[in-house]
Amino acid sequence: MSGAETEEAPVLPDPLDGDPRLPTFFGSAWGAVHRYRDMLADEGVLRGLVGPREVSRLWERHLLNSAAVVPFLPTSGRIVDLGSGAGLPGVVVAAMLPEAEVVLLEPMERRCAWLSEVVSELGLPNATVTRARAEDVHGSLTAAAVTARAVAPLDRLYRWAFPLLASGGVLVALKGARASDEVQAAEKAGRRLGGGQASIHAAHTIDGVDETTVVRVVREAVRGVR
Repeated sequence: MSGAETEEAPVLPDPLDGDPRLPTFFGSAWGAVHRYRDMLADEGVLRGLVGPREVSRLWERHLLNSAAVVPFLPTSGRIVDLGSGAGLPGVVVAAMLPEAEVVLLEPMERRCAWLSEVVSELGLPNATVTRARAEDVHGSLTAAAVTARAVAPLDRLYRWAFPLLASGGVLVALKGARASDEVQAAEKAGRRLGGGQASIHAAHTIDGVDETTVVRVVREAVRGVR
């Protein structure tokens, strides 16, 4: 091979592929989640929704990470997945909470096309795709819960998510190592919008997989956006 030629790095196997704990963890949602994983590894990469290097860590970094929000959500009622993107965590939530109505809210047309294909392929009758920004549906879409993953810092996320929540509704956001700093920085914005005290949780899925940081905030009072 000449110096001008380059060789594509091989796609490494996911160490959790074939792990017998996964079907047990996902339970009745296993078939849908496993098929979703295959779609992400194939079409998801081709469409630029998932980076090629992510294929080797889809289970830990994306699917189990998304599943970590489920214990913090209501099992029924409407859940809005804000900025759903490739469908994380919304598709996983819909598969694991069949009694809930999950709205995959996404403004980009190509991502909405992908999400519609995923919902159809996985047979998720409780999931719908809505092409819109959060601000577009303020006042017309109300939910018991809103989920968000890698969407925005909490102060901005509060302005988008809280107007979608009914009084007593909950925002459940997947966050990283700086979650505590974000919670502190967003405290005043949350209070202005009727949010209660944010709580930070280290959510466990299966042994050997890093815990997921989850921020949970209840909208205690309905107030306008300022």
